[in-house]
Amino acid sequence: MTLYRKAAPDAAALVEAPETEAFRADVLKGLGAPRKSLPAKHFYDTAGSRLFDQICTLDEYYPTRTELGILEAHAADIARHAGSGAKLVEFGAGSLVKVRVLLDALDAPAAFVPIDISADHLVAASAALALDHPALQITPVVGDFTRSLVLPAFAGRRTLGFFPGSTIGNFTPAEARHFLAEAGRTLGPGALLVLGVDLKKDKARLEAAYDDAAGVTAAFNLNLLARINRELSGTFDLSRFAHRAFFNEEESRIEMHIESLADQVVRAAGCTFRFARGETIHTENSYKYAPGEVADLARSAGWEMDEAWTDSENLFGVFLLSRA
Repeated sequence: MTLYRKAAPDAAALVEAPETEAFRADVLKGLGAPRKSLPAKHFYDTAGSRLFDQICTLDEYYPTRTELGILEAHAADIARHAGSGAKLVEFGAGSLVKVRVLLDALDAPAAFVPIDISADHLVAASAALALDHPALQITPVVGDFTRSLVLPAFAGRRTLGFFPGSTIGNFTPAEARHFLAEAGRTLGPGALLVLGVDLKKDKARLEAAYDDAAGVTAAFNLNLLARINRELSGTFDLSRFAHRAFFNEEESRIEMHIESLADQVVRAAGCTFRFARGETIHTENSYKYAPGEVADLARSAGWEMDEAWTDSENLFGVFLLSRA
């Protein structure tokens, strides 16, 4: 198993600066803005990745188990489309739980390239996967999959992209269109993409999924402040901030925020930031789509929808796209 960290010289480097420096830049920009925000990609340090794994097991958090059920029911269909000797590329790989369903179904996959920003988590998950698939060439890529990527070259036939978990919902529709177009260029001509999307549904069910009774999602959200303290000499007192999640019906998205519970002053990365009571840091959006909207979005980015599968309650959709 080889860890791959570099892009081609003419592309933006996957790690052109240490991860902490990129984090520092985003924190200074986001907390210094009139409306404070932090990119959701920074949730996934080692501690955040572990907390997200816990979220995926919660009763309220239906997306993971629902998507897994759809994948298990239709993995053979995906494998038939991909054909023998496919190269599999996963964007935002995480713990590599769902991709195992595809790997077990594919006929003699040539290689697997998981891409994730959390190096330690990615390497550990890839090593565990390699024990179960010793003949599979696994090359983890540490980097930000929202940026231009140049993947390691592999012999093989069709390239199959995998973007599960409704991570596409973390992007605005314009950003989602850009990502899909970039993914198409990364995967190359004739590629396929398996895309998981959370569907529009009852507001109460959505909000419960992002504000669980056990407080795991709250800990996940507040870990961003803990990470600032750990890596950027932050002085955030987590007891003076609270997790907030709600469905914005006009935008058709869940929003996650961290709310200041008092007027306070915090230092981070050598700078001072003032918070008013009730002021928030906007940390994540999760847009929800109807199946027809997914098809329109894909088409606008150069993809066609070949297959669409949902569960019996129409909570979640898995879509098989091909390059137009």
